Amino acid sequence: MSERSDPAGAAQGGKFHCVTFILGEDLFGIQINFIREIIELDGITHVPMMPSFVRGIINLRGSVVPVIDLSIRFGRGLTELKPSSCVAILSLPGLEGGYNDVGILLDAVCEVLEIPDSDIDPSPTFGVSIRGDFIQGIATINERFAILLNVQQALSVSELSAMAETVSLQHFSDDAEVA
Repeated sequence: MSERSDPAGAAQGGKFHCVTFILGEDLFGIQINFIREIIELDGITHVPMMPSFVRGIINLRGSVVPVIDLSIRFGRGLTELKPSSCVAILSLPGLEGGYNDVGILLDAVCEVLEIPDSDIDPSPTFGVSIRGDFIQGIATINERFAILLNVQQALSVSELSAMAETVSLQHFSDDAEVA
């Protein structure tokens, strides 16, 4: 998918076009227009002084792409790497225009779906262990709840950048106190 499209258009025509995936015990969905590609997990390079949810970086055809562990981002534990683990490369609107590629670590990809808008319930106000603004809605797929992510909130480039800067400043401050 070399051509960039407007992710807001993913729900046009009364359907939510998404890729579903497993993270821990839960089923999630992401609008398909954000997904550039899905690749096998083939080594992540750890980068010091990054927030814990940044598992590291990968080299994607000469481009450096950060990989986010959604499980940690959602306040859960570290994602255990398995043979079915993979990285979804998302193309997100950047701070200064253009797009930024970000990888997200997944336990497994399930399927591509079109979910009618009428089958999507609003984000619940309680009972979910993920921030409410990260959830676009809840759908039932094969008698199982799927959390449909609001990718622009869950992976907000400005929020992630601010967190990375805070961690870096804290590390710098800790180093200064030691000296």
